[in-house]
Amino acid sequence: MPAEMKLRMPVTEFDAAARRLPAIKTCLELLKPVTWFAPIWAFMCGTVSSGASFAQHWPELIAGLLLAGPMVCGTSQAVNDWFDRHVDAINEPDRPIPSGRMPGRWGLYIGIIWSGVSLFLASFLGRWGFNAAVVALILAWAYSAPPLRLKRNGWWGNAAVAICYEGVPWFTGAAVMTNALPAPHIIIIALLYSIGAHGIMTLNDFKSIEGDLKTGIRSLPAMLGAPSAALLACVVMIVPQFAVIGAMLVWHHPATAVAVTALSVLQLFLMIELLASPREKAIWYNATGTTLYVLGMLVCAFALASHAA
Repeated sequence: MPAEMKLRMPVTEFDAAARRLPAIKTCLELLKPVTWFAPIWAFMCGTVSSGASFAQHWPELIAGLLLAGPMVCGTSQAVNDWFDRHVDAINEPDRPIPSGRMPGRWGLYIGIIWSGVSLFLASFLGRWGFNAAVVALILAWAYSAPPLRLKRNGWWGNAAVAICYEGVPWFTGAAVMTNALPAPHIIIIALLYSIGAHGIMTLNDFKSIEGDLKTGIRSLPAMLGAPSAALLACVVMIVPQFAVIGAMLVWHHPATAVAVTALSVLQLFLMIELLASPREKAIWYNATGTTLYVLGMLVCAFALASHAA
């Protein structure tokens, strides 16, 4: 068919709507699979710490992994990108929404749809699993969306993300494996590692200092400056791990205490390097020191499993 005839052909409403739909690749980029690791890892630590048999609870395990990573974490990423689209236009203009690859209000629609699907999936995980998912979704929306928009203040925003990414998934993993409130030992360790994750979130904000300053977002690096924020992050990350070491000694897990001590000492050496040039080394530390941090979580999870047994 000649090109001039194609141009004169009427465009149906369906065709127009199809052109406004985002590409699957763009949707996946919006949900940021690379960020799913943290809550999935925390969920796995929770399942391990429960001491329950994986073989007897594999449906809950698979559903929980999907809920923690692609669904709830994916929701938080979509919601954050929608309400941060003006900031991202400064910091990361190639992201799906500011670049225009995510058309119209689809960033918001995906956040809403993913929230609903997350709750549907959570309904199969019992009372504790469902309630934990509700809490995580509330934190995800409160972090990014008005009127709360907790991310406007680094103290509150980082706390919300740390709990959503570490504490709640750990709690959920333990709860769905036993269909009960997790033991106090599990809750304490999950809480301590959530507190430490506040520091990890602070380092994650280093990449957006310029945009935060221009748009009035008071992230800790923007408020305190890079050197002070890096020092604060290091203190917040390491002190809870010292508390974990003490708890493991009190609970008669000396081998675990030694392992977490070794991992913490290695982190201290990396922190010295980080503090020498925080803006340049923040991403590097999140790839090295944070790896040691989460290994400590798993070591503790196995200790808690033996404690439960």
